[in-house]
Amino acid sequence: MKAFRQFVESNIASGSFAGVEELLADDVVFRSPIAHKPYPGKAITAAILNGVSRVFEDFHYVDEIEQDDRSALVFEAQVGGVTVHGCDFITTDDDGLIKEFTVMVRPMSGAQALMNAMEAEFPQIEADAIAFMEAQR
Repeated sequence: MKAFRQFVESNIASGSFAGVEELLADDVVFRSPIAHKPYPGKAITAAILNGVSRVFEDFHYVDEIEQDDRSALVFEAQVGGVTVHGCDFITTDDDGLIKEFTVMVRPMSGAQALMNAMEAEFPQIEADAIAFMEAQR
């Protein structure tokens, strides 16, 4: 999805993806490479993506595959000095909003580094999701 890729590339250096919720469907489902259950909803997905923006260093997309409403965005990054290779699998709805967002990462050391970094971010992620939901009321 070109709009998401452009958004990330324009904002990753700031450590914030403020406004990413504009690209998400209300019923978006986020699937993490380090969690066993999906995260449904715009509030938690936006908060997780903001958390990711704080933990990835030297993040950049290296390839993109698009077919109809599906995209695969291949990336490389560093997390705590560990190299992470991954892919964002994105499906959009009829309005062009992201309805499914699945992330896969490798190698295992990169997944472990990401898990540890995101675990440290999770209190802020939860607080951000709650604040977003309250603002929507």
